[in-house]
Amino acid sequence: MHKVLFVCIHNSARSQMAEAYLKTFGGPEFEVESAGFEPTSINPLVVEVMLEDGIDLSANDTQSVFELFQKGRVFTHVVTVCDDSQESKCPIYPGMTHRLHLPFPDPGHLTGSHEEQLEQTRKIRDSIKASIEEFIAWARNDAPLGDAWTIKGSKARS
Repeated sequence: MHKVLFVCIHNSARSQMAEAYLKTFGGPEFEVESAGFEPTSINPLVVEVMLEDGIDLSANDTQSVFELFQKGRVFTHVVTVCDDSQESKCPIYPGMTHRLHLPFPDPGHLTGSHEEQLEQTRKIRDSIKASIEEFIAWARNDAPLGDAWTIKGSKARS
């Protein structure tokens, strides 16, 4: 069983999309959650572009990575999807086998018209979706991770 946690700053966009795609494509061997350093609410742009892909995040809640840590939650894979400067804030979870980092732009910092922001959010969504497909293959020992991934710590293979 792969117990996966996706982490970003607010748990409002990138980690929510990654969690949703792993739940959608991963099958029963994956238990997945997402959390943030400073949880807020789900980004409406993300809700909109995920609905375009048939996934409804409108009822999702955000949660704190530190609360999960304090509750003693155990994850075999912790994946940070925030930018490089924030990645180091992620706590080390007991029992973690793999710590991975895959940075994506924050949809909360996009500028331009609503349509321009939607288009940029779609690109982020599509990149996350492709990366989750890579992650699933890697976790199943079927393929290596792509060049965008950074393995921060591993007790087993890389």
